[in-house]
Amino acid sequence: MARVAVIGLGGMGSRIARRLLDADHEVTVWNRDPAKAEPLAAAGASTSRTPAEAAKRAEVIVTMVADPEALAAVTEGPDGAAAGLSPGSVLIQMSTVGPPSLERLAGMVPEGSLVDAPVLGSIGEVEAGTLRIFAGGPAELVERWTPLLETLGTVLHVGPVGTGTAAKLVANSTLVGVAGLLGEALALGNALGLSTDVAFEVLEVTPLGEQAKRRRPAFESGEYTRRFPLSLARKDADLILDAAAQHGLDLRLAAAAREWLTDAERNGRGADDYSVVLAEIVRRSTAE
Repeated sequence: MARVAVIGLGGMGSRIARRLLDADHEVTVWNRDPAKAEPLAAAGASTSRTPAEAAKRAEVIVTMVADPEALAAVTEGPDGAAAGLSPGSVLIQMSTVGPPSLERLAGMVPEGSLVDAPVLGSIGEVEAGTLRIFAGGPAELVERWTPLLETLGTVLHVGPVGTGTAAKLVANSTLVGVAGLLGEALALGNALGLSTDVAFEVLEVTPLGEQAKRRRPAFESGEYTRRFPLSLARKDADLILDAAAQHGLDLRLAAAAREWLTDAERNGRGADDYSVVLAEIVRRSTAE
């Protein structure tokens, strides 16, 4: 049993805390809105007033927040998690952020106390314990905490600190790209006179077949139950393109995918699942 602090109790963080509780770990939680901690407290978690207080109670601190700004807010300053780290404790950063945020955090904590371990998967995967976890950090540190992380999914050690963050951006570049490509393919089929049924049947025998099957029910029903909010997908596209620009890369497909996500968000779809971008692309193309 480990003493774990989970900082950030959104859709992912709350479920991470719940799985750790169910695995009999001693869990302390913190969230900006204390009301989100109440169901976990009822299930046996302890609550804290600040991230620093939560960190002081734990030997491993997990951060899972929405974006780089939120990560800075919960880790920096006298009330931040970094200030509460005890000798020998480890901070496992699981949010999707860019390399600059991770480098900033690494500079604030003792060497050998940080693992960056963002995840591939969403609410269904964390509930089932089937996330893919990209862990970056010293081999012995990752090995030590792999049993804890395996409560959440499969761990892939990708290299030193920073490589977990890099791996997540690489993975998410495919997610946002595929969504945009599927939407454009459906728009093309519509323009050329194919029914939606036929267009999906065609797409399901292409290399994008699995993704087409997965997105089809939501597209046909118009009900985009949120698993991965479009606003976060757009944020991830921003992080991908920022990283590309820092290295002089021309990622034209990623830029186009980001443009579609941005347009959909401006049209009020930011809180929907990011699959809604398919419908937005078809709607926009039909309107034009």
